[in-house]
Amino acid sequence: MRLRLATWNVNSVRLRAEQVTRFAREQDPDVLCLQEIKCREGEFPRAEFEAAGYPHMRISGQKGSHGVAIVSRLPLDDAPALDLCREGHARVVGARVSGIEVQNFYIPAGGDTPDPETNPKFAHKLDFFARLTAEARRRDPAEALVITGDLNVAPGENDVWSHRQMLKVVSHTPIEIEAMAALCEAGGFTDLVREAVPESEKLFSWWSYRAADFRASNRGLRLDHIWISPGLRGPALADGASARVHDEVRAWERPSDHAPVTADFRL
Repeated sequence: MRLRLATWNVNSVRLRAEQVTRFAREQDPDVLCLQEIKCREGEFPRAEFEAAGYPHMRISGQKGSHGVAIVSRLPLDDAPALDLCREGHARVVGARVSGIEVQNFYIPAGGDTPDPETNPKFAHKLDFFARLTAEARRRDPAEALVITGDLNVAPGENDVWSHRQMLKVVSHTPIEIEAMAALCEAGGFTDLVREAVPESEKLFSWWSYRAADFRASNRGLRLDHIWISPGLRGPALADGASARVHDEVRAWERPSDHAPVTADFRL
């Protein structure tokens, strides 16, 4: 059995429910992890997803901002509820599907200034990473665990359009890269997308709305990730890594500024 998981910061699920269900029809994911849904649980467009064949849902919503959800063709069981956001935002939701724990995150962007002393938003981002890293250290690496979502860090030199110019810009600063590396080491995680696409290749999942033609400027960042625990390396890599960024979706009408990312597992 193949399990296909997708992650996508949709930048308002009510505005883009039609796009998300179109993507689901075209790419056939079994599980969709959505971020920045920008609605409360009761406002989530359940009917559209049920009609598209995704009747199983876990939603952590918030009025007007943030918010995350997991929708699935397959039944969802409860997963540990993680208390990681010191501000109480709706930034994480978890579920188990086919024996795999999936934790879906929308990590704080961090504001404009990469200084935790002067910028509370940046301090919040680093605190979130620290709490998640502590959680990862408590876990048994043999567990089947996926960490996914908009992690809001582009860690590699080829995960940003210009490594030199981005080193002082939030999302690619050394302190954020170090925080993400500490998380990866704590859980022994594998970055599935970079298993599938060599580190030497430029690869992005986000492009600013400011560019009239995002492909022409191509000033992107790889902010959206699918990571797996050591216990999932076998099912994920049995036939070689299968993961990709669907950048064609970023060219659709009224798009999110993020493109969806998918990965396949063999169960």
